[in-house]
Amino acid sequence: MFVFTTYLYRRLLLGLSFLALVVLAPASLAKDSQLDEVLFHINNYYVEEVDRDKLDQHVLSSLLQELDPYSEFLDEQELKRLFDVTNGQYKGLGIEVEQRDKHVVVISALPNSPARAAGLQRGDVIVSINGTKVNNTTLEEVSALISSREDGQVHLAVARAGHSQRLDFQLTRQPIHIESVASELKANGMGYLRINSFNNHSFHDVARHITMMQNANGAILNGLLIDLRDNPGGTLDSAIAIADLFLSQGVIVSTRGRFVEANQRFEAKAGDIIQGAPMVVLINEGSASAAEIVAGALKDNDRATVVGTRSYGKGSVQSLIPLGDGRSALKLTTAKYYTPSGVSIEGTGIVPDVPILQPALSQSNKEVIISLAEGQSAHKNLTALLDKQLLKAQQLLEQ
Repeated sequence: MFVFTTYLYRRLLLGLSFLALVVLAPASLAKDSQLDEVLFHINNYYVEEVDRDKLDQHVLSSLLQELDPYSEFLDEQELKRLFDVTNGQYKGLGIEVEQRDKHVVVISALPNSPARAAGLQRGDVIVSINGTKVNNTTLEEVSALISSREDGQVHLAVARAGHSQRLDFQLTRQPIHIESVASELKANGMGYLRINSFNNHSFHDVARHITMMQNANGAILNGLLIDLRDNPGGTLDSAIAIADLFLSQGVIVSTRGRFVEANQRFEAKAGDIIQGAPMVVLINEGSASAAEIVAGALKDNDRATVVGTRSYGKGSVQSLIPLGDGRSALKLTTAKYYTPSGVSIEGTGIVPDVPILQPALSQSNKEVIISLAEGQSAHKNLTALLDKQLLKAQQLLEQ
């Protein structure tokens, strides 16, 4: 059972699909000689019991489809890509996006990225990628468009507040170190902390940013807002460590599966980095897995008020199991996780204490975006998109 005792292979991976940031290739087919090995791991470690006779009737590609969307075979290249992501590295543009009324809106351009160097800004609405309109396009399709050209060249056309003409950007995908955390100290001594994903560096990044804000404030923060919106998750270890920064006691999360080592309970250790200052956590339907662990832990322990919309509901744990060839691995769902109150998040998500929807785009803004997507000038300027969730969270924190 070395798979679950060594550090590297014991790491639990939760939902490593970074929306528009990372495109993982479809799972490859393993060699026939690996079939028995994969069947052994499924029968012993998969979170639910599976009918072996049913599995034996399938080749590996369809066999894994009998399980769940998160279990897959990883070849050497896909395995390297996954390790790169968990170590905070990938090749891309360095933009985070969300969907608002079926339009793709930039949340941020990451530091030291092609997007930041080119001048992309929060609130920019992407209207086309390499000449293809992206209205009514899924984020997965946006990812595919960004990664479609082998030469790495990407042309983005965007609509920006205050402009009636579209802005064009020519970028090149580059290797990027993902800075998973950003922060801002407000004038009233309140801190704003955005966690974009949970990788191997996120815990240290969060601790560093909290320390930086408190040093700049000259005292403990008066309050902290953690923005987990559109955070697709990452490693379980980092989620537990980050939640523990703000909890002095109580359960953080528990996992349950079919074999002994899949059943674990993680509890907070004494110490709160902001010494009990009030907290608000922002989530939305794009907050998943590790983000849901943190939100659920802080909510159920009455440490933070959760604001926004119901989270995604990705409550299963994947273990990485190396295969005998030494170059490939099986990413297998081995457990489900439960919040401190004992509720499984799988398929249901975290329900916010204060539910609030983002406002729909105005008809005027929709007309501007459509005109610019068609390559035409608009009759009006695009107006700034209101972040109603953030405003509400800031109000609650200041009360």
